[in-house]
Amino acid sequence: MSDAGKQTINVMLVDDQNLVRQGIKSLLKLAGHINIVGEASDGQEAIETVEQLAPDVILMDIRMPRLDGIEALKALKEQGNETPVIILTTFDDHELVLNGIRAGARGFLLKDVSLESLVEAIDAVSRGETLIQPAVTERVIKGFTELQSNGESKVEKEPVQDPLTSREIEILRLMAGGYSNKEISRAIFKSEGTIKNHVSNILAKLGVRDRTRAVLKALELGVI
Repeated sequence: MSDAGKQTINVMLVDDQNLVRQGIKSLLKLAGHINIVGEASDGQEAIETVEQLAPDVILMDIRMPRLDGIEALKALKEQGNETPVIILTTFDDHELVLNGIRAGARGFLLKDVSLESLVEAIDAVSRGETLIQPAVTERVIKGFTELQSNGESKVEKEPVQDPLTSREIEILRLMAGGYSNKEISRAIFKSEGTIKNHVSNILAKLGVRDRTRAVLKALELGVI
């Protein structure tokens, strides 16, 4: 798997297990255009060295000693560091996913993800996009459903000021399933440009800045 023609993306690995870091580093070298500029064994070390390393993307575990991934994310934001972070973890608890997204994670993948999907995620967040692995999205939806059925959801369900149309809700459900604009356009037989317009309208109506937060907001409001 070689993408030698692509622009180099500098990546920082943050994981308390040396073997995991070495494994990920070895795999990413196969991509050709991804350069590992540094490593950290916990969140504290990450926030202390990130400015010096100046990565384009940070791959970060959640559960680490001293400072975990969620707290490290918050600390980076407080420092004004806008480096996009992909959470890479073995844990699929929906609360961890939500906490990571709320803390500012731009991607969320399980560690059993394929190399191709990992590289695609790094490419996506380096372009300013947000990417949540569909398998993770499904767990988040399942978790929200369970919370709501048990009456445990603490979210204030304020109505959307400008209601979503049936078409927008349909597209939002596909977004929740991890479908890209191109895949949605094929699924509902509309042009990709039309889908982009619908997505922009959805984001505006929900008052969010990206697709992931749109899905989460819709789940919290009970729209989908």
